[in-house]
Formats: sequence, C-alpha cells, structure tokens
Amino acid sequence: MEHNEPVPPAKIDRLRVADTALRLLNDVGLDGLSLRVIAKELDVKAPALYWHFKDKQALLDEMATEMLRRMTADMTAGVTSGDWRAILTGAMRGLREHLLRYRDGAKVYSGTRFTDTSYAEPMERMLAALVACGFAPRAAARAWFTAYSYTIGYVIEEQAMGPDPAAGGESYDLEARAERLASFPNAAAAGEEMFRERDSGFEAGLAAVVAGLGATLGPSGT
Repeated sequence: MEHNEPVPPAKIDRLRVADTALRLLNDVGLDGLSLRVIAKELDVKAPALYWHFKDKQALLDEMATEMLRRMTADMTAGVTSGDWRAILTGAMRGLREHLLRYRDGAKVYSGTRFTDTSYAEPMERMLAALVACGFAPRAAARAWFTAYSYTIGYVIEEQAMGPDPAAGGESYDLEARAERLASFPNAAAAGEEMFRERDSGFEAGLAAVVAGLGATLGPSGT
C-alpha cells in the first residue's frame, strides 16, 4: 500500500504513525508536525491517533526510538575494531549522518525517552568494545556519553543554522554577522570556523573530544 492511500483505522499502529511522522518531518519541520497533520496524511481522524500517543512528546519518543532502530547498524559497524578511537569516532559519524537525514532530526532525537529496549543491544556492544580496549566500565560509559552529547549538540546547531527549507534554503548570513560584530574582531572572525565548514568542523571537534577522552578516561598508555 502506498503511503498516500487512505489507511483504515484498524491498520494504524505506533510504528506506522512514527514512520509517517518521520516522512512528514522533512516537509513541515518539528514546529509544523502535529498529530492532526499526521492524521490527515493517514486519512484518519486525529482522535484515532490518541489511542497510541497521549500527546506530541509521546510521539517524539516513538520517533526517536524508530530513528535509533534505523541507525543501529551504522553506529555499531566498527565495534569489532581493536582501536577504541576508531570505534567511538565511527559511531559518532554514523549518528550524525542519520540525524542529518531528517529536518530537525537532532531536536527530535534529543531529550526523548526511548519506548522500548532496542537501544540496549547497540549500547552494550559499544561499551563492551571500549571495556575490551582497556576502559574501566564507568569510564567507558562516560566516554560514550560525552562523545554522544557532543554529536547531538553539534547537529542541533548545524541544523538550526540552515539552510532552512522554510526560508527558501537560506543559510546563516556570516557577512551580516561579521558586520554586527565589527567591534569584536575575534568573535566576528570566529563565525567562519564555527558555521562555514560543517563537515570538517565536526571532525575537528570530534577529534578534540576523543583526544581529551583518551587523556582523562582512556586506558593507560593511550
């Protein structure tokens, strides 16, 4: 059945609603996404969705869980490597890549509570790999969460700075920013580093995070 065909209410379930919401996200963004919009896409009345989701936050929780299910393979593809830096870096690259597939993807993903334990298996594999590389269990957890938080925060800023589909694809105007900050030359010049080269900027920041983790939490001699 095609997505744009009417769907009988009996066929509506949480997974179908979340899948539809993730598709619509690229068109309407997080602010424009609502249970009513999703219900219209599914050709059902909005109350039919409230059987599954009491409010928008409950829907976001399910959307984030489905996003995690889809990204698990990419995030854990490198866990067989013996190099903890490669393991952590590869996982964060996979996380960023998947978040960028959705408009406002990082905002949707952050601050949510997963609706099942599908996150546990990839987390267990990742932490076990770090421990196998010499991390203490608590240090492995802190290293993972630090890199994870950096990545989500970076993508939130990256997506917030454009290009914004609602604004005709316009990106953050660095020239206008520099003019506003003309009296603050260092702050003005920083815009090029922070907002221009997003891919290389992410890699530079991630490398710094990983180096810091190695110095403070990693196995001795790393």
